[in-house]
Amino acid sequence: MAGGNHSIVTEFVLAGLTEKRELQLPLFFLFLGIYVLTVVGNLGMITLIGLSSHLHTPMYYLLSSLSFIDLCHSTVITPKMLVNFVVEKNIISYPECMTQLYFFLVFAIAECHMLSAMAYDRYVAICSPLLYNVTMSSQVCCWLIAGVYSMGLVGATAHTVCMVRVLFCQADVINHYFCDLFPLLELSCSSTFINEVVVLCLSAFNILLPALTILSSYVFIIASILHISSTEGRFKAFSTCSSHISAVFVFFGSAAFTYLQPSSVSSMNQGKVSSVFYTTVVPMLNPLIYSLKNRDVKVSLKKFFEKRVLVKNNFLL
Repeated sequence: MAGGNHSIVTEFVLAGLTEKRELQLPLFFLFLGIYVLTVVGNLGMITLIGLSSHLHTPMYYLLSSLSFIDLCHSTVITPKMLVNFVVEKNIISYPECMTQLYFFLVFAIAECHMLSAMAYDRYVAICSPLLYNVTMSSQVCCWLIAGVYSMGLVGATAHTVCMVRVLFCQADVINHYFCDLFPLLELSCSSTFINEVVVLCLSAFNILLPALTILSSYVFIIASILHISSTEGRFKAFSTCSSHISAVFVFFGSAAFTYLQPSSVSSMNQGKVSSVFYTTVVPMLNPLIYSLKNRDVKVSLKKFFEKRVLVKNNFLL
């Protein structure tokens, strides 16, 4: 990620979400609360899955990885975002900006593919339940996780290598609250044609391919559910997928709106609003969605607190 010497600009100014001073303090507390919930929720989910033996299944192993990705994704973006609300000028150096861009892309791309891996897990569980333990063995899960992170690393490296080749001359104000692809390309004083082609191609691959995987998985899942004779059985099968569907809809909807259009068509202000969802809101919502809609997680959470109360009472006695 070296390459700052190729650019006249050595630091950038992040414009932030809004220029209205009266909104700065309320937004600071709003996003601080969201970040605290994100950290507590995702760390709690990882801890709960690690401590609860009956959650040591492929589904929850993937969910634990998703929580880790969400935690890292939010941590890359939100702390620097919060600085925008309390300082006059939020300055970020060129190397810091490229580093933030790189890790943002790693975890954003990884989340796309993790959601598709989770869809495949639900497909196997519902469509081939007798082969589930064999198909989704611990070795297969490890390979899926390795593939997810590999996709993130390769995609982020390609984007960042293209970005460090771009020249930034005089304009240094990024019209965003973090170093994102399109806001940076707007400041370029050199050709960005290659960058835009790479953005569209890799965004199509990293958004459309997981989306098609998820869609095809759910086509087979719905077909299998419709063949279940009992209403209770159909409801139980569908309920295991409802949390995943909710997470997919919010994340892919906001990400596709931002990246699957040329920069000449997209509006930076619209991009800011949609990016808030997948950088801050989705990482907070995922643990809430999976804990409120998942019976196993609720039971494990209840047992965890009951055990803590029991230990505390024994200690006091």
